[in-house]
Amino acid sequence: MGTSDIQSYFMPGEKLLWSGRPVQGFRLTPWDFLLVLFSLFWGGFAIFWEMSVMNTVGTPVLMRLWGIPFVLIGLYLIAGRFVVDAAVRARTEYSLTDRRVIIRRSGPFPNFSATQLELLPSISLAEDSHGRGTIKFSVPSNQRYRMASVWTPGLSNEPQLLAIDGARQVYNLLEKARFDCRGSR
Repeated sequence: MGTSDIQSYFMPGEKLLWSGRPVQGFRLTPWDFLLVLFSLFWGGFAIFWEMSVMNTVGTPVLMRLWGIPFVLIGLYLIAGRFVVDAAVRARTEYSLTDRRVIIRRSGPFPNFSATQLELLPSISLAEDSHGRGTIKFSVPSNQRYRMASVWTPGLSNEPQLLAIDGARQVYNLLEKARFDCRGSR
């Protein structure tokens, strides 16, 4: 996935102002302190329960099978979510043009969004001390799906430029492009 791939989505005359990708590899979020504790509790209990059932002589087959989904969920919560998140971010790319913000995700969880700059709702910037940050374009309308993005941020359906380097510079560029878009009407 390169810049030329995402440029195939550009409209005639549209100019690229910035392109980038989320940070790659293993990534911890501020939520992970609590999530790791919960996932260890869940996974530990599920494994303990399943091992106890397996080691008990005469346990019905249904009881032996009952705990397997809980063990699998626990393993995902403990480690799998980090692998999935890194894989999703590796297949995500962003472009800011003079007219739109384009977000493209390929692979097993494909997603594409292109939003006109003048139609963007409020924009928020969350930045760390190293200049890396996330630019969010809206408040999620359905909080039910919010938890999925907490566990695996790369899968969030909320439009955002997740974990980008130089986030403040991109934010300023975005705000200038929005202002220029409004001024040209």
